[in-house]
Amino acid sequence: MTQQAPTLQAIKYERGSLQVLDQLRLPFETVYKDVPNSQQGHHVIQTMKVRGAPAIAIVAALSLAVDLHSSFSASPASFPDATSVSTFITTKLTYLKTSRPTAVNLFEAAGRLSSIVAAAATSSPPATAESVVNAYLSAAEAMLDRDIEDNKNIGRHGAEFILRHNPHGGDMVQVLTHCNTGSLATAGWGTALGIIRDLHTHNKLSHAFCTETRPYNQGSRLTAYELVYEQIPATLVCDSMASALLKTKKISAIIVGADRVARNGDTANKIGTYQLAITAKFHGVPFVVAAPSTSIDLQILTGDDIPIEERNGVEVVQNRGRLMGSAGGDGREGGDVPMGTVHVAAPGIGVWNPAFDVTPAHLISAVVTERGVCVKKAGQNVFDLKSFLA
Repeated sequence: MTQQAPTLQAIKYERGSLQVLDQLRLPFETVYKDVPNSQQGHHVIQTMKVRGAPAIAIVAALSLAVDLHSSFSASPASFPDATSVSTFITTKLTYLKTSRPTAVNLFEAAGRLSSIVAAAATSSPPATAESVVNAYLSAAEAMLDRDIEDNKNIGRHGAEFILRHNPHGGDMVQVLTHCNTGSLATAGWGTALGIIRDLHTHNKLSHAFCTETRPYNQGSRLTAYELVYEQIPATLVCDSMASALLKTKKISAIIVGADRVARNGDTANKIGTYQLAITAKFHGVPFVVAAPSTSIDLQILTGDDIPIEERNGVEVVQNRGRLMGSAGGDGREGGDVPMGTVHVAAPGIGVWNPAFDVTPAHLISAVVTERGVCVKKAGQNVFDLKSFLA
């Protein structure tokens, strides 16, 4: 018997309209933000109102879809031919790629959409402005449905792998996850959190633990929100508690997502992932990376070549949350919830704030994609992802 739970919808789209759930307002306010053009798409990605590699790519593509649809509908004369539409799209995609540098999904999507547009613009019979517009809209919109289907396949493959490799035996598991990899990070369902959802749906999940994921607290703000929303049994732990957790509890696997995976399996993910892989190795717990194949960058041989975004140090020394003990601080939804920012570090201290780290392939047990599970060949410390994807 399977369990059914409500699924969070973080991206709302219909042709000409895009809304995204503002993740900076979570978990206390559920507010959707209109994204009417690619400029706003760039803004919500860069300011982390939207985050998660698959979601970034989809929101970028759909923000341009809304921009293109509105611009063409309002002033078709501005697009006299197929070439003008193609130039508009490629210029906007180039701009959108500057929003976040580490997540490869955005670059993969931009490249794929550019190729589709180029082919449409040079098709026979002669292309028109309208035919190129429709080619882009159809391709961008298809990303939404494909991502959800891919995530469910990742969930199924990952759940089966973890159950087969449970170091504690039995048919029930406890798992630990890091950062946010659910509906808020994808079009829906999720990657690492999608595996947890699949385990829970099929009554194989005893308990899920999630880290708070400092400094931006995507675990405590977002993953915890999704787990509570979907009624999955879960507990929040500080990042520094992971080793004690693995020593104390029977954790069957650590499951994380990925912003970019190199050809050899080295994986860039949210800062703190690397140390989780080290403690997993020490405690003999499988360390599983869950990612769509679009997160695998075969052009990058190792993790040494993955660019790592460094963010403003203010994220480390300041925290934003609900103010307790004041009027309205009783959990009411909407604008009545009092929010505030507090400074938690000694003034003048220097801060280093890399957003991601790279986990070496030799610490990773498996890379789970929508196509199946990739493991290392006997005696190898790295993955052959090129052959796997071929």
